Amino acid sequence: MKIISKLTISGILASALTISFAGCAAESSRVIENPTPIAVLTTCPVAKPSVSIGRFNNHSTYNNGIFSDGEDRLGNQAQTILTSDITASGCFAMLDRTNMSAMKQENALSGNASNFKGAKYVLSGDVTEFGRKTTGDQQLFGILGKGKTQVAYAKVNINVIDASTSQVVYSASGAGEYALSNREIIGFGGTAGYDSTLNGKVLSLAIRDAVNNLIRGLQNGAWK
Repeated sequence: MKIISKLTISGILASALTISFAGCAAESSRVIENPTPIAVLTTCPVAKPSVSIGRFNNHSTYNNGIFSDGEDRLGNQAQTILTSDITASGCFAMLDRTNMSAMKQENALSGNASNFKGAKYVLSGDVTEFGRKTTGDQQLFGILGKGKTQVAYAKVNINVIDASTSQVVYSASGAGEYALSNREIIGFGGTAGYDSTLNGKVLSLAIRDAVNNLIRGLQNGAWK
């Protein structure tokens, strides 16, 4: 009886360990089409085009309902991400326009005249699609286990505008999807509530994809 008892206990412990590992939370991400990261795109033009960032608006249905407070948080976040990605690509001479008042003030305090450069192109953009959903499943009414997956999706568009003529000379779009999954099996595993960071993660994926396409167009001579 003692031998059987020990074997039984060992079996229970082994099963519990297996279930706990099987119930761990998992994250996955993917870029929709053209998933090449910016770091791989190393061939940039010798004469880097000077660009500045114009407006970036949220034109999706997300946070644009009758209960919206009117502040475009998603658009502002997208503008910040685009500025970082354009600068990190190394293919553009990025000119900042959001801190001009502060720079003028610093130049005045230093006794220097401001000598701001004009950009050849202005990049404007829109969040055209944005949404998220949560799906779940249960095994034997949740007794044997249950799972939940949070999925966020975003699509953005970037226009290249000639600053001297206001002509749109090129347009690029990008899309991304980000998923966070959790599974609980017989009381083991991870659980997660609403993860607001998915909004920023999927927006970054979509903008990264659009910037990649923007650089490809520059490399192919579609705009210069």
